[in-house]
Formats: sequence, C-alpha cells, structure tokens
Amino acid sequence: MEFDGTFGLDDVTTEEVWLALSDPVMIENALPGCQFLVEVDDPDDVDFEALEEAAADEENPPTLPEADPEDVAERGLVEGGHYAALVQVGVGSVKPRFETVVTIDRREFPEMDASGQGSASDSSFEMDSGMTLVETENGVDVEWWTEADVFGRVAQMGQRVINPVANRVVGRFFKQVQKELSDVGDESSGLRDRISNYI
Repeated sequence: MEFDGTFGLDDVTTEEVWLALSDPVMIENALPGCQFLVEVDDPDDVDFEALEEAAADEENPPTLPEADPEDVAERGLVEGGHYAALVQVGVGSVKPRFETVVTIDRREFPEMDASGQGSASDSSFEMDSGMTLVETENGVDVEWWTEADVFGRVAQMGQRVINPVANRVVGRFFKQVQKELSDVGDESSGLRDRISNYI
C-alpha cells in the first residue's frame, strides 16, 4: 500500500517544523493513539510492557514553544537511531495496539527517511516513509510518503478502508503540530530567532 500527501503549516518556518518533527515528545503528543515513543538501543529486544509502565509513571517534558530549543534538539531523533512506540488506532471494527520499532535511516535538513515494522495480536506491518519540508509563501509544506506492507486482519479490510484511517491520523497529527507551533512566531519571545540560529 502506498500513501502520500502534502500538509501545509501556516506562519511557521522550515527550521521550526524541522525541530518539532524531530522531537519524539512532540510526535508522541500529536500522534493519535500513541502511548509512548522512546529511543531504544536494540530494536530486536524491546520490552514493550516495561516501556508502557514507565511511560504511565512519567510526565512528558514541555515541547515548543515552552521548551528550550536546545533541549528539544538534544533529545531529537538521530540518524541511525531506533525508536519504540505503542500505537492504538481504530481501523474499521478493530482497534489493534501496534508495538512498533522505527529506525531513522536518513536525517538531513530538510529531509528525513525512516523504516520500521509493527505487530499486534492479529495484524502486522512493515513500512518505509519519508518527508521533505518545502518553504512556501504562507509557511511550510510537509510532503510525506509511506509504502507499507500490511498483514493479518487489518490487511483483509483492504486499502479502501485503510486509506481514510491513514488520512485521518495524518491530518489530526499535523493539525496538532500546527497548534503546538502557533505561538513560536510570537516576536516578543525571540524564540523564532533562537531556533533559526540554532538550526
């Protein structure tokens, strides 16, 4: 299955979007159904139950615009890094909890590629994805794509059912990112200049 699209974010700079979409905390907060997103050392040896328990006991640190850009960059996604996530998304009549590990294959401003796989009790997937940030007159376009092989009960529903779900998840994700970044451009904070200089 192939998915792609472009989502426009208004009144933001490429550097701000890059920093936000490199922040695991921002991604976890914005991604519908995401229980946690953390870096792991070994992608083949992940204890999802322990990570879920730890996530339930911890409060996420602040994201932009409250967070310091240097703190966000320090915890940001890194090329070659592996990240475990637990994501639960309703697809038709089922709501699988996917245990997922994603690897950042390439991260070079303003482009990033990742690959990963996930499994639930009756479904699984493998995917490659990427994004490119393009500066526009009103802000930034995020051009994204995903190629996924889906197996099990979810796959039996077909792309006709999965496509609207994928579009809904992506749309809600970027709307939340837009909301989080809405105050970054406040000139009184000086945050925009700090991010621009840092990137």
